[in-house]
Amino acid sequence: MRKIAYLVAAAMVAMSMPANAQQYINILTGGTSGVYYPMGNAMSNLFAKAIPEAKVSVQATKASVENLNLLEAGRGELAFTLGDSLSQAWSGVEEAGYKAPLKKLRGVAGIYPNFIQIVSSQESGIKTLADLKGKRVSVGAPKSGTELNARAVFKAAGLSYDDMKVQYLAFGESVELMKNRQLDATLQSAGLGVASIRDLASSIAIHIVEIPPAVVAKTGDPAFISTVIPAKTYLGQDKDIPTVSINNFLVTHQGVSDAVVYAMTKAIFENLPDLKAAHSAGKDIRLENAAKAMPLPLHPGAEKYYREKGLIK
Repeated sequence: MRKIAYLVAAAMVAMSMPANAQQYINILTGGTSGVYYPMGNAMSNLFAKAIPEAKVSVQATKASVENLNLLEAGRGELAFTLGDSLSQAWSGVEEAGYKAPLKKLRGVAGIYPNFIQIVSSQESGIKTLADLKGKRVSVGAPKSGTELNARAVFKAAGLSYDDMKVQYLAFGESVELMKNRQLDATLQSAGLGVASIRDLASSIAIHIVEIPPAVVAKTGDPAFISTVIPAKTYLGQDKDIPTVSINNFLVTHQGVSDAVVYAMTKAIFENLPDLKAAHSAGKDIRLENAAKAMPLPLHPGAEKYYREKGLIK
């Protein structure tokens, strides 16, 4: 039955395309040591089966902000993004990296939550947010979703970049510098069990810094939800750690055909075990949550699939 569903979706796509046209699906992800990249690769395999005449590719990027600007410019067909970055893009918040509202964007699905994870080396002595003062801290690529998260959390905690020695590094680079004692802490906004932090925890003794509920409340951002990193998520972590979660979304643009977006959406939600196998964050992707809290209009192709499934009346 799955094979038949794929063939039907592929036929729909073919009928929507002019003769001899090449359908491209470029998936915009994030750094190779994060969660977006392996998840994007897993989706590319699903799309290659569901839409066999399409040329599917996966692009490593600086994640949310870059992804959304690329989509608006028509340089991608599907992108991963954090929910707060997506809201800011739709509104056109210039200080977040958007020169104008990105009104060509359309929603595909809400997926799994990101967790803001602040990790220090044990020898740095950093145990609390206040201890970050004067320390060498990586906050992600400039204007990335992670870096914007860092600004929001530090501000809510009464800190600023001037209080610390900030470096703008990707997850993998941050980990290598921490291993070499050239960096004291890294803030990474990613799914639980992200490879970069697992790698770090297997190499040096780490401490995960708490982000208390009171600090989360002070951000004033409804996209920020007080939660915990469960005990045993990382080697040496023996208790739950209070932190922030932010939902991730898949986004496309209005220029992508209804049939292609329908086929992509269907392929994702009818093959969730494949996404879970790609990364543990995939276990939190649920169809019933896909169309919830979308901060911009759904693409008609995705909406068609959700209506068929009874999620939208």
